[in-house]
Amino acid sequence: MTQETNETSLVGGNERSLGSQRSDAPNPSQDAVAIPHAWRPDRFMVIAGHPDDAEFGPSGTAATWIAAGSVGWLVCCTSGDQGGEDPDLDPFELAATREAEQSAAAAIIGYAGVSYLHQPDGALANDLALREQLVREIRTFRPDAVLATDPETLFYRDGGVNHTDHRAAGMAAVDAVYPAARNPMAFPALARGGLAAHKVRRLYLFWSNHANAYVDISAMLDRKLEALAAHASQIHDPVGLGERIREWAAEEGAPVGVAAAEALRVIVIDDDEDEGPSS
Repeated sequence: MTQETNETSLVGGNERSLGSQRSDAPNPSQDAVAIPHAWRPDRFMVIAGHPDDAEFGPSGTAATWIAAGSVGWLVCCTSGDQGGEDPDLDPFELAATREAEQSAAAAIIGYAGVSYLHQPDGALANDLALREQLVREIRTFRPDAVLATDPETLFYRDGGVNHTDHRAAGMAAVDAVYPAARNPMAFPALARGGLAAHKVRRLYLFWSNHANAYVDISAMLDRKLEALAAHASQIHDPVGLGERIREWAAEEGAPVGVAAAEALRVIVIDDDEDEGPSS
């Protein structure tokens, strides 16, 4: 695959064809009121498989919510140590580089912090060890919403295969949110250590074939692109990539009448009047 169709490694990072980068979301039903998604969590967590996944994914949403007063935290399951083209490259050096790039990108978006779980790149598994790490993160930060890759996306609607790490990270995030994080008997050592059960109210799944919400990111699109550019080891044509992302954001904004949007699949777990601010 050429650089024009793939900005990064075929193993780590965001290796999907750029032609399949956006969410393949259908337009809202003509019977529905087509408006941007307005609900906003007080606290949210993004769980990503690799450094740069969060920037290619919901970074515009994260930046928009943070600018409006939300507090966000980023969790990277792996450090992207297989995200290169040189087999002689030291994977530990690459991991250090990619963590530094991710921390810089996270600062641009405005996250309160980043956690690196140091799981194996290219071999991420939705197992008890990973879920315990994620439950620890969730119970520590106590978010109202968690954003993760849609684990049901195996093939993208307009072509391309979703990386195994993306699927594993998404499924582990879902399983950690429900039921593990809210069950005090799951991973009881966490509760005995002071990390009480916590109920995440909503899941926001990105890179989904079934998006049902469109977040207006018009004011934060430039910030998304700036954060992406921080991943210099992965992004070789930031100008060209920026042009394509602007096109995709415009396509996802069109159904709700805004200049740029990110399409997400929202799963409501607990819905009540006090679950978060609405704007």
